[in-house]
Amino acid sequence: MTTIDKNKPVMVTGATGYVAGWLVKQLLEQGLTVHAAVRNPGRKEKTAHLDEIAAASGGTIKYFKADLLDEGSYAEAMADCELVYHTASPFTSNFEDPQRDLVDPAVLGTHNVLEQANQTESVKRVVLTSSCASIYTDAVELKDTPKGVFTEEMWNTTASLDYQPYSYSKTMAERAAWEINEKQSRWDLVVINPSLVMGPPLNPKATTSESFSLLKQLGDGSLKSGVPKVSIGLVDVRDVAEAHYQAGFRPEAEGRHITCGHNSNFLELAKALQPKYGQDYPVPKKAMPKWLVVLAGPLLDSSLNRKFLRNNINHPWRADNSKSREQLGVSYRPLRETMEDSFAALVEAGVF
Repeated sequence: MTTIDKNKPVMVTGATGYVAGWLVKQLLEQGLTVHAAVRNPGRKEKTAHLDEIAAASGGTIKYFKADLLDEGSYAEAMADCELVYHTASPFTSNFEDPQRDLVDPAVLGTHNVLEQANQTESVKRVVLTSSCASIYTDAVELKDTPKGVFTEEMWNTTASLDYQPYSYSKTMAERAAWEINEKQSRWDLVVINPSLVMGPPLNPKATTSESFSLLKQLGDGSLKSGVPKVSIGLVDVRDVAEAHYQAGFRPEAEGRHITCGHNSNFLELAKALQPKYGQDYPVPKKAMPKWLVVLAGPLLDSSLNRKFLRNNINHPWRADNSKSREQLGVSYRPLRETMEDSFAALVEAGVF
């Protein structure tokens, strides 16, 4: 059981990120001092929203220059911290070399942060942002699970550099984290494994991020003739931040935590938008036939792999989120609230 002193600073890597922003907000509102480790502290357009939150809260934020690929660059930010949140990791479908652009930053970044934890005597706990992608690759794999549900005991064994390299990068990074943790006994490791994260960004510029590409397609007319019924888990960014906060400060928190509010699919996401936005925006109302998506998808979008489409369309997706609810006390928001708040952020940002 690890107890964290809230009078000590807390380090957050990738502090200007989508999930990290909401976590930093909660830390600041609890009156804590946040050591924000970011690539370029001088880019005020990236930090202004966090400065505004700090100014209106009882907490303090301090910025430190750090790079995932630079060994030793987290030493200053981590000094005197008992709690470290490692949220920084690449999340993109636009890459040329999966090893260089996805795997190396994820694995080497995790190695550099956790090895610094080994060298920083004050550190008692590291909370790592992983993903459900380190548990599975495709929804079709659900049929091979013992009870028809994905759980924290499972690991992704099917992703590779050639197929679903993002999932592969998350798997390799989390495995590296556990290996480093097991070789020492001073600090414990708690892992958050979110499904697809949606919800309003604190920084309006985040509406251009990967998390919002699907949402944009649901509202810009590109899927008005039908949406592929790809099965996914979905979770609100605010609930993911809450899970991180509790994982840091609950003494009994341990191990991995599937952080997923809804076992869903793209059609259900679109239907959640219909009551409020269906009249004014071309939100799809029906599913596109699987055969048509598999046939035409790769021709319309080169990032759509036929194997991925076959393995994820019309296959159910179910994950057991009981550990995050019971051990971390997370209460998940309704799907409609998450989707409406996300869409409203795109409307406000002038995306449509």
